[in-house]
Amino acid sequence: MTAPRHFACFVTGTDTGVGKTHASATLLHALNGAGYRSAGMKPVASGSEWRDGHWHNDDVAQLRAASSVTVPLGHTCPFLLRTPCSPHLAAAQEGVRITRAPIRDAFDALRRQADAVVVEGVGGFHVPLDAGAVRWSTADLAVMLGLPVVMVVGIRLGCLNHAVLSAEAIRARGLVLAGWIANRVDPDMLLADENIATLHASLDAPCLGELPWQLDPAAAAAANCLDLAPLFAATARSRAEAAGLAA
Repeated sequence: MTAPRHFACFVTGTDTGVGKTHASATLLHALNGAGYRSAGMKPVASGSEWRDGHWHNDDVAQLRAASSVTVPLGHTCPFLLRTPCSPHLAAAQEGVRITRAPIRDAFDALRRQADAVVVEGVGGFHVPLDAGAVRWSTADLAVMLGLPVVMVVGIRLGCLNHAVLSAEAIRARGLVLAGWIANRVDPDMLLADENIATLHASLDAPCLGELPWQLDPAAAAAANCLDLAPLFAATARSRAEAAGLAA
């Protein structure tokens, strides 16, 4: 199919530590190769250290390095927290409230600066962002942005249950599961190929590719492992459905 002129997606994971940032950076490199001016975004990041005169988070740095458009740090990550823990706890420790408006404003600014935006969530699909009176989570963040969702599945013991439950949670909120990426995070996993085959049969969504095990993951080198066509097709379907509802 014809690739859209503008594109954005939300990348979530079946759990923490499944390689969302590596997959997001790989997507950005694939989009760069397809001719898009791309930008990565991680609306909330917890765990940073003071380095070279500013607070540094490895995930945010990887997304910025993989982007082909240079944007202000505040657009890449509106909420950069210092404590390496769940974001709602890190925010409470630092006296910060993670609110919707700065995230929406940063995303809108990126859409004006880039043809393609890849938004990476935090941890799994449903991670709390605020423990205050107005409770909300990364699932609510995904709904707010209303983007097609790419689910990263870390191929390790337990991935089948985590993947199916995450897919159900994504669809239960009315979001389009545009596809999933198998990321081989455990080189010693027994029957990894059989588990991936089970995911193909269980998820009712296209697999965008398999990322191989790498001791030091290189996103640019892995970009040719991904197929963007199913992602573009899902974007077209979600826009058509939205237009139909609005008519």
